Amino acid sequence: METQTAKGHFIENIIKEDLAGNKNNGRVATRFPPEPNGFLHIGHAKSICLNFKMAQQFNGKCNLRFDDSNPAKEKQIYIDAIKSTVKWLGFDYNTPFYASDYFDALHDFAVELIKAGKAYVCSLSADEMKEYRGTLTESGKNSPYRDRSVEENLDLFRRMKEGEFDEGEHTLRVKIDMASPNMNMRDPVIYRVKKAPHARTGDKWCIYPMYDFTHCISDALEGITHSLCSLEFEDHRPLYDWILDNITIPCHPQQIEFARMNINYTVLSKRKLQRLVSEGLVAGWDDPRLPTLEGMRRRGYTPAAIRNFCDVIGVSKKESRIDMGLLESCLRDDLNENAPRVMGVIRPLKVTLENYPEGETETMEAMNHPQKPEAGKRDVSFSKHLYVEKDDFMEDPPKKFFRLGPGREVRLRAAYLITCKEAIKNETGEVVELICTYDPETRGGNAPDGRKVKGTIHWVNAEDCIDAQVRIYDRLFKDENPEKDGQDFVENLNPDSLEILEHAKLERSLEKAQPEAAYQFERLGYFCLDSKESTPERPVFNRTVTLRDTWAKVVTRN
Repeated sequence: METQTAKGHFIENIIKEDLAGNKNNGRVATRFPPEPNGFLHIGHAKSICLNFKMAQQFNGKCNLRFDDSNPAKEKQIYIDAIKSTVKWLGFDYNTPFYASDYFDALHDFAVELIKAGKAYVCSLSADEMKEYRGTLTESGKNSPYRDRSVEENLDLFRRMKEGEFDEGEHTLRVKIDMASPNMNMRDPVIYRVKKAPHARTGDKWCIYPMYDFTHCISDALEGITHSLCSLEFEDHRPLYDWILDNITIPCHPQQIEFARMNINYTVLSKRKLQRLVSEGLVAGWDDPRLPTLEGMRRRGYTPAAIRNFCDVIGVSKKESRIDMGLLESCLRDDLNENAPRVMGVIRPLKVTLENYPEGETETMEAMNHPQKPEAGKRDVSFSKHLYVEKDDFMEDPPKKFFRLGPGREVRLRAAYLITCKEAIKNETGEVVELICTYDPETRGGNAPDGRKVKGTIHWVNAEDCIDAQVRIYDRLFKDENPEKDGQDFVENLNPDSLEILEHAKLERSLEKAQPEAAYQFERLGYFCLDSKESTPERPVFNRTVTLRDTWAKVVTRN
């Protein structure tokens, strides 16, 4: 098995050997070739990081090239999102390339194959072609149109190009071997009739090249040296090589395959993600619960965390399922280091300090980052009326509950020690307010008499806070393998993957929060301002990740 070593992963080692032997005249050129028919997901991040980092490491280049050869499914919105996402991840590129830039050259190479007797126009229907193709255990059989003359094939291909035929009436196939054990080599189609306007070429073409034909030639025309792709293309490599070996093109890139990314508790398939979107099971491609990079960015994932995750999982030839907890751990490491601390109460319970002067307000200093004094301090206001978390009060607390309860004393972060005197309930018996006292001698949280208080809780000033909606996101699926035992993955959706909390109370400093800026809400997790639906009048904050892996406990209990 080829995998990661102390000296580097197997692709890195191949490139080093090529450079040592002066292969490709010492050049390294890679590419990232997305099809613009959807938004990128975390699996694509692995390919982006690998291709761009290999080019960076060996002073080469990496092209961003859009495989835009199927106009029926491609949209400008996807192109724009992919460009933005690649740059957001931290990788720069010159003017992007497009497969459509090569449509004239691709057509000419197809004509070259026809003239060499290596390509023919086939008139089998899609169903007939499937029947003739054979199976994994049975050879296919030649198309009855395989032996058409070069002249007839050139004429038919010209007429296909000029729009004379309907979609599905004819295809152009290369003549390889219908008995090949590799299904991809059984006279694959390289051109089909598709009467759809193209975003970049308009109505010029009504025939479009297939991916396997387009990709290898695009690589060669761009001078790519190492064509890095995921493992499902391993069986396509003989066709990649056959096409380049049978046309007059000076460059022959090397295709190298690596294992794609598989993460538990999610699905990484454009088709499956499209189903979730089209059936309204999520709120669009940028839903923060999705593994799309648009959704992850909106949720608050950072480029550094994603790049680090791709480095940690490494590059190998072996397929494996990666624990979502590892991705979240990389995110926590980055946010813990860089996110400033603030206080927010997402399930507020009112507190009245009965011995604090009515109408008085004072300013407390709170650390922006406890491990980074250089991050400075911020001012938070304090008054008679506060909010704390409902979970920080129990009427009959156990001995090891070091928060508020009748007669219990706690420390308010960066403020005073307070003691709970009374819990006020509404007509349904719900606790709606706590009557407490504060010790004016304990400003900053320490008691001059030396008494020890174990509990420290966060709070906000009820008279000087902002009202916000907070969205608590959890994993989209209940089971680590959403398709376990042949299940339809949508049947495994987690009904609790989103909880919306209205009227959370946040400290005033968050009025200046910007989308994608991360904050640690003390004791609650990491949050960011939603980039799509938040407004100054109605701020919306998304929980990016919890402070610790809460799912580890779930797995242990199960």
